Amino acid sequence: MKIYYNQNLKLLARNHRNDSTKSEIKLWQELKGKKILGYKFLRQKPIGNYIVDFFCNKLKLVIELDGYTHQFEDVIIKDEKKDLYLNSIGITVLRFNDNEVMNDMNNVLRGIESFILDFEKINIKDL
Repeated sequence: MKIYYNQNLKLLARNHRNDSTKSEIKLWQELKGKKILGYKFLRQKPIGNYIVDFFCNKLKLVIELDGYTHQFEDVIIKDEKKDLYLNSIGITVLRFNDNEVMNDMNNVLRGIESFILDFEKINIKDL
């Protein structure tokens, strides 16, 4: 399914990039420049009516970082709707909380690498 790029969110996405959280900055240091197994990630990418924290088009993978507000019911419902939409267009969502990124980056990176290795195994079979 085609990924819809919402031009109306371009400015808001840029503002998010310029106002990143500490955990987003820390994870971006690990993702940028194809540092994770050679895959290119973008940050604060508009997809449909949402802006995702990190996106890799080749992997059809979104990585979302959840801060303290993500424990509130209204935000949980918004996150579920966002995930359902992204899944419906063939995108997988990995979620980590800020605390994991700030205090256990090795496990966060292992989780991302594990997804990539599984993705590559599945797609090699399709060749």
